[in-house]
Amino acid sequence: MQNPYFLLAAIAVALVLVQINHRIGSPIISIGERWLRWFVFAFLAALVCHDFELIDRPYWVLATAFFLLWFLGETLYNWLAISALSTSPLPLFPRYTLNQSGEEWPVQARFLKIRGWLRAQGFRQAQSLKMEIGGGIYLRVSIYQDPLGAVRIQVTFFPQANGAIIVCYGLTSITADGARYVTDNFNSPFAGFYPENWLVERRPWCRSLPRLLARHRARLAASGVFPAPFPVEPLADLNAMQSELDRLNTELGFLYPQHEREDMGKITQEGRYRVWKEIWMLKYLGRSARYR
Repeated sequence: MQNPYFLLAAIAVALVLVQINHRIGSPIISIGERWLRWFVFAFLAALVCHDFELIDRPYWVLATAFFLLWFLGETLYNWLAISALSTSPLPLFPRYTLNQSGEEWPVQARFLKIRGWLRAQGFRQAQSLKMEIGGGIYLRVSIYQDPLGAVRIQVTFFPQANGAIIVCYGLTSITADGARYVTDNFNSPFAGFYPENWLVERRPWCRSLPRLLARHRARLAASGVFPAPFPVEPLADLNAMQSELDRLNTELGFLYPQHEREDMGKITQEGRYRVWKEIWMLKYLGRSARYR
């Protein structure tokens, strides 16, 4: 790895991945890009220090040291970001509202293809929603359900800082006894707690809606349960879910009680550690925590 041509090739590959991901917004490509940046930083910094004799240590020692330095730097950055989120006025479980602007789906061929597939499978749009994540920025959400009203698909569009848009899906079914089956591919950390009657499976690597729907139906079949129609509209159901998650995570110590949040922030120290760990797992392994 001391050959600079290998590093130049790695830098070129990283730049190509950035340009590709700018157009398609793939979390999988993002993972490869992050690992590549990490190794390029470590080996390039070690090469500079070794060739210019800035530090009198073997090359592999320098590369290891800079590899760990990246880890420490990103850990500090993530921890500060979590602390800023905890102390910000933004709610962790924001409310959904109806989207009446008419802007539901981004006008891109790959997104319109997904919408066409949903219609071909018999899914029809139940509601168009939005959720403010701060600074007047809204996430657009479209809710589709099958003809029986037993499977709802939440299609959420996440705008990225580089201008790309990532689409994520959340599939939900409920049973007559109140159990809620959730299968999603969200690649943002949750790290909190779900109610006992929620059976959640997160699959960040699965970016295909047909495969995710097949997995959701396979889970229902393996459990031997039959989903029941949803009793309420998506807006009321989602906001009730947000309220329940806020209440439960406060009771279980992930969040501070309401009267302490102004001084302590929203997320407890244990909760911040859980978020920090899941950020690393998602960013570099594409895996979320196991939710039971």
